[in-house]
Amino acid sequence: MLRRAQCLLRVHSTGRQSLFAGQRVPVVLHRAFSADEANRDSEKQNPNAKRAGTGGSKSLPAVRNAFAAAQDKTKDTYLTMVEIFQERDVHRRNHVEFIYAALKHMPEFGVENDLEVYKALINVMPKGKFIPTNLFQAEFMHYPKQQQCIIDLLEQMEDLGVMPDYEMEAMLLNVFGSKGHPLRKYWRMMYWMPKFKNLSPWPLPDPVPDDTLEIAKLAVERMCTVDLRSQINVFDTKQLKDAVDETWIVSGMSPEQSKLLREHSRQKALYIEGPFHIWIRNRRINYFTLRADADTEFLAQLDERQLDDDDVSHIEVPFFGRPPPRRHNQLGKLRSVHQQDDGTIFAICATGTSTKDSLLSWIRLLEAHGNPSIGEVPVLFRFTSTVPAKAEEIEGPSSVPATSSDSRSRSRKKEEPSV
Repeated sequence: MLRRAQCLLRVHSTGRQSLFAGQRVPVVLHRAFSADEANRDSEKQNPNAKRAGTGGSKSLPAVRNAFAAAQDKTKDTYLTMVEIFQERDVHRRNHVEFIYAALKHMPEFGVENDLEVYKALINVMPKGKFIPTNLFQAEFMHYPKQQQCIIDLLEQMEDLGVMPDYEMEAMLLNVFGSKGHPLRKYWRMMYWMPKFKNLSPWPLPDPVPDDTLEIAKLAVERMCTVDLRSQINVFDTKQLKDAVDETWIVSGMSPEQSKLLREHSRQKALYIEGPFHIWIRNRRINYFTLRADADTEFLAQLDERQLDDDDVSHIEVPFFGRPPPRRHNQLGKLRSVHQQDDGTIFAICATGTSTKDSLLSWIRLLEAHGNPSIGEVPVLFRFTSTVPAKAEEIEGPSSVPATSSDSRSRSRKKEEPSV
């Protein structure tokens, strides 16, 4: 009763003040008081009942993730959802959460490398509100949550190699101003990314083709650039009568390697080693090598005092009648780039299945295409694998050894097939 009397006195005093202003405040307060009293009366009648949705804490509104619930995962659907968010509310509440959710679901729609989509997400931010007006706001990151959101967006673009354009600079300028941290990040990206975009000596098409055969060609061509005379051949196992795997084989071999293979001793075995991994942007290809152990006798014959043309630490210039320096081993054999300290590489290949049967077909195709000496040399397999389950799937559980064998023994471990 005392609390009700205090409320009535407050309503009465507020009503007197509002008569001069022409307002109807007493009615509003009276309605609020009536609603409060109704809630208290209902609690007195049912003391065990709790307010719906509270559970002892403040209720949070349910947020529906439209990107996760989308059925058609395409670029048009993605941009349509962004447009719906922009037109739904003029104030664009929860725009930071929306952008983070959109960035998370980009790979599902296949738009993580699309510049147009990133610009559409930046366009979600309100214009002019986040521009700093003084030095302190500019240096202490005015509206840090919004600025960090766009910085994360630019970081994702940088990680995926998506280079921005000048239109994005204008958009960032309209949102955060010339002193905003996202614009500084943009300027750093525009300084470094054009320098590294075309710096690789092995340029790749953009986008990289989805065909595994085309990716294998690019991979083998890249590895064979160590010898400019290397030739890339694409074989089909259907050319062989008894081929088990019907697949393609991309082989790389140079005339120098063919010569080394002809001069190789018939008593020393050849090894097929692999699979090794090479990455073509975001695609992985497995490849194998045909190699032999290092020729120790030939390497021992090489004079260690042989002058290196690229060594400029000791330059001897003949002056005042001194004889010119004598170059050692001028008439001897030169070491090929394929003759390394750990072995001699004769050929490399990538197959569509990365199985032993496809590699046997590769050896037979090399023998039929200008390398008849392979048929006179024993060829052993030296496979490595970090996935024993896949090795058992290919070779069988009985042929997978428990430990690795000697360098000249035949190992039966396998690796997963190519992409």
